[in-house]
Formats: sequence, C-alpha cells, structure tokens
Amino acid sequence: MRSLLFIYNPTSGTGRIRSQLPLIADTFTKAGWLTTVYPTQGKGDASRAVQELAGQFDRVVCAGGDGTLSEVAGGLMKLPSPPPLGYIPMGSTNDCAATLHLPKGTGQAALVAAGAGEAAPVDMGLLNDRPFVYVAAFGAFTKVSYDTPQELKKTFGHMAYIFSGIASLPTITPYRIRVEYDGNSLEDEVYFGMVSNALSIGGIKPPNSNQTVLDDGLFEVLLVKKPVSLEDLSNGFQALINLSPPDAGALVQFQARSVTVTCDRPISWTLDGEYGGEYNVSRVVNRQQALRIMQGS
Repeated sequence: MRSLLFIYNPTSGTGRIRSQLPLIADTFTKAGWLTTVYPTQGKGDASRAVQELAGQFDRVVCAGGDGTLSEVAGGLMKLPSPPPLGYIPMGSTNDCAATLHLPKGTGQAALVAAGAGEAAPVDMGLLNDRPFVYVAAFGAFTKVSYDTPQELKKTFGHMAYIFSGIASLPTITPYRIRVEYDGNSLEDEVYFGMVSNALSIGGIKPPNSNQTVLDDGLFEVLLVKKPVSLEDLSNGFQALINLSPPDAGALVQFQARSVTVTCDRPISWTLDGEYGGEYNVSRVVNRQQALRIMQGS
C-alpha cells in the first residue's frame, strides 16, 4: 500500500479542519493510501516535520492556509527527491487554491490531493535563500497580510487585506531602489514591488496574470513607481486591483528569471503572506519546476 504524510494546521481559517478530518482520512483510505497524520505545533513546525519525515512517504498532503503550504513546500525543496505535494485549502484567502484550480469543497480537494488531479511541475522562488510558493512583495499592502487581525480576516475574507492596505497608505514612504534582472536594470522610487508566479494574490487577479505559466522558469514582476501626478497614483493602485489597463503610468511590468533589488535602507518583504525579513540587497531566484504539486482541472 502507498504511504501518505498528511500535515495540517489546526488553527487555519476558523479551525474547521477538525470537523473535516474523518472525511479527509476516509478519502485517502478509499484512494489506496496508508496515511500518517501530523498536526503542526507552531510556526515553522511544518517545514521541520517535512524535512525529517517526507522522504519516507510516496506523497505529502497539507491542509491549512497559504502559509502552511509555503512552509511544507519550503521543507520539500530541501530534499534531494521530494515526493508530489497535495494541498487542501483551509485558509481565509487561499490564493494558491485559485492558482492550482483546486475545488472549494474539502472532500473534492482531498480527492484531487489523493490522485484525482495531476501532479504537475511548478516553479518555486527563493528570496535570499528563503523559499516561497507564489509571491514575494514589499511596500504598500505587503504588511497587511500578517498584520491584519484574524477576526477581520474571518469576517471579510480577502477584502480585509484591502481595508487594512488602504488604511496604511498615509504611512508609506517610497523606496529608492535599483533593480537588476536578466541583464537589465532600472532605478526609481517605488511604493510597491511584487515578484509572483500566481493567478490570484490577496483574492484578486493581478494585472499581469495573463502572462503567468506556472512552470516556465519566469516570474511576473510588477513595480508601482512614485507618481508624478495624482492621476498616476490613481492609475497605479487601480491597476493593482485590476480596474485599469496594465499600461497605467505608475506601473512597470516585466518577466524575469532572477531579480536583485538594492536599496540604501532595509526593505521589509512578505513571502506568501508571511513576514519574510528585511534586506538592503534582496535577490529573488526562480527554481524552475522545483516541485510537483497536485492540480485540479
């Protein structure tokens, strides 16, 4: 019988996974898996458990929010031959579920993770050797994902991030940065920067998502420059929520395999919605087809 390691975060979302465990376990058993269940014990525990245990299993499945998926994927990336990864979304926004075309129902998502879906190659990212699954970002709106109160997330879902982001605008100071990417460079003052490989970020379709191919070795990069007019500012932030065309004056967009951001003051990053550290020099590298992840149709 094939073996499966099931890792879940008991506190993700509203904690509803506790009531779903019998359904998930039954789905795995019916699909022919002998399942070992591991509830995470705190931040960083999922990554540690995967590094220690995953090499003994034919598949790893995790349940929780995007942060749980990011931890598990980061642990798998450190293994020489990582097994395929399945994901059962249980968080507030579940951007990765949208990107991976996963069904919303727990039972259906468990079926995909157990084998009804396809184990397809997916690019992963590294920010100064810290792994992430779908987005590394800095500036406006980036602190809100880990600073937004949990009760607000439960009540309003992804709109909670928008509310908190708008409230943070008066405190934002632009970064004067140099960006080097695939033999090119630029310098400017920016309010926001994002390096992504996703079809949904913060519950919203990003303006450059039409270019996204999950396994092509390329990131989609977006910068919102310091505006020279109120119209530029309006265009930039409207584009972030996909209300204006991608050639808005305050926006810079391109694709790249690696991006280095240099600034004379530390830049605070978020990785997959969690705090990702502060750096004066930040190098983001694409690890093409680093993992195989179960995807829906």
